[in-house]
Amino acid sequence: MANKVKFGLSNVHIAPITYNGSQVTYGDIFTLPGAVNLSLDPEGESADFFADNTKYFSDYANQGYTGTLEVALINNDFREKILGQLKDRNGAFIENSGDSFKDFALGCQFEGDSKGTRYWFYQCSVSRPSVASQTIETSKTPVTDELNITINSRISDQNVMVKMEEDGTNTAAYTAFFDEVYEANL
Repeated sequence: MANKVKFGLSNVHIAPITYNGSQVTYGDIFTLPGAVNLSLDPEGESADFFADNTKYFSDYANQGYTGTLEVALINNDFREKILGQLKDRNGAFIENSGDSFKDFALGCQFEGDSKGTRYWFYQCSVSRPSVASQTIETSKTPVTDELNITINSRISDQNVMVKMEEDGTNTAAYTAFFDEVYEANL
């Protein structure tokens, strides 16, 4: 049975990217626990052509997505492997104006009424997160970290993302989906 609705976000995985010309290689995958929200809006504009007194042709440029990934707390793996922060011998993370951010693939899972749907977004980048907290008042309310994220098409083949829902015929592929960045099996 296919999902009728989606809700929930979990299983956020990060795979750092290394480039060799137009070839993309994914590094060791690590998790980014504490997923709260992922909100992505499509990028690209439509091109309409009018002829014979009507819209004769319409096309849309797929320029990926932009949005936010909200997590409970950005973990040290992400700070070091993606944000390029230096970890010193005492375990302190140092942000430097010359830090070099790494692109990455983003894997995640949306829950549904029947089963989860798993995703990989092939080529992502982020901006520096805000630093924020707040005082404790009558109750403790967690303050989350938010990453502004841009998802582009992968340089090597223009793929933007892949999604998979377990359907009984692909159980092994679905189970192993986050073991490595999924590639099409054509």
